[in-house]
Amino acid sequence: MRRRGGLEIRCPLGNHFGKGFQGLKELRGMADWRISPTLALNDMVAQRQERGESIVHLGFGEVRLPAFEPLVDRLVAGASRNTYGPVAGSQAVRQAAAGYFTRRRIPTDAEQVVVGPGSKPLLLALNLVVPGDVIVPKPARNTYAPQAELAGKKVFRISIPARAGGVPDPAALQDTILAARALGRDPRIVILTLPDNPTGTVAPPELVREICALAEQEDLLIISDETYRDVLHDPRTPMLSPAEAAPRRTVVTTGLSKNLALGGWRIGVARFPDSLWGQRIRDGVISFASEVWSTLAGPMQQVAEYAFTEPQEVRQRLADSARLHGSVARALHRIMVDAGAVCRPPVGAFYVYPDFNPVREKLAARGVTDADTLSRHLVDEHGIVVLGGHLLGDDPTALRFKAATSMLYGDTVELQQQALAADDPAKLPHIREVLTRLSEAFTKLCG
Repeated sequence: MRRRGGLEIRCPLGNHFGKGFQGLKELRGMADWRISPTLALNDMVAQRQERGESIVHLGFGEVRLPAFEPLVDRLVAGASRNTYGPVAGSQAVRQAAAGYFTRRRIPTDAEQVVVGPGSKPLLLALNLVVPGDVIVPKPARNTYAPQAELAGKKVFRISIPARAGGVPDPAALQDTILAARALGRDPRIVILTLPDNPTGTVAPPELVREICALAEQEDLLIISDETYRDVLHDPRTPMLSPAEAAPRRTVVTTGLSKNLALGGWRIGVARFPDSLWGQRIRDGVISFASEVWSTLAGPMQQVAEYAFTEPQEVRQRLADSARLHGSVARALHRIMVDAGAVCRPPVGAFYVYPDFNPVREKLAARGVTDADTLSRHLVDEHGIVVLGGHLLGDDPTALRFKAATSMLYGDTVELQQQALAADDPAKLPHIREVLTRLSEAFTKLCG
């Protein structure tokens, strides 16, 4: 165990690893474990569709687009890479990822990079390597809290400010830290999401700087989940990575699941601070990886090396995807607002996060009184699947949910390609048909 300032770095292969899991005996006795809500929801949708039900699936953040052909070519070309290779990833793929970050104003060397089978295991490794309790926005991606709890940590949820999601309200963040320490807790990690899942917004640079200043003051590690960075609808939208404002204390995670629709290929990257402390955290993550996933599969490293190098055809695919996501997300946002919800306008990712509190009385007359009954009513009465806010750490009594547009682009490769090529995809007949169904359903719900 090593210490940097007030932060200790755990070696996950020592006795701290067992403590992180709170002991195998306790682990095995945990009766309240559940499958991830998003994956459980996806299974439910598949079962209903098998029974012949017509479902509009807004509850799962998978990008339903065909695999980009040049990526498929790299995957096939890499099929002969059947040896393990370095745990952190080959020099070539780490150099490509370093270039990716550097082009985004985050100067990076290959030795600061680790690749893995998706960002989820990298996030879990960070939880096990860096001690202390975890602070997450409220609402937040539903992976953050369970992983922290799996590592034996307490999770503090702090409501997001009115401007954007993905970051905790700064004043509430400071108050929570002081109160937690007074009670003997030890918050050491804050997780930010830019752009945000679930709200589809991006925290403005001044807000990010304020959070980073607090992290410096309170000696927090920042984990910046930037999985959706390449899904800014307008590339001119200002976005400041915490790694720019607080480079000594920020780990950045990203991947290829959302920007290039490679969720099932499981490719993730972590970028660590250029410091002795950052090196020690990286060493701990590599130590964990060596006993859990050994190395990212060789063919996937070949794909990642090509993708993170960002040749012109990849840049064009990213631009086409961002245009598609933005067009449909804005259309869904308008449907929610027209139905009576308040909702932050989406500027990134492919989510909207409406709040139907303004029409609470009308919904109550239909037996809808909270996030759970709202999501159940939508699927049972209208065949619309959403992810209730209570599953994202939000107030269970609130009438909020996450709706993803990423599976609305067509049921065939031909239709999906049309959506990618269109100047305004939301006007395509097959997408407009789904949007019309949604508009009619929400008008009826709130009428």
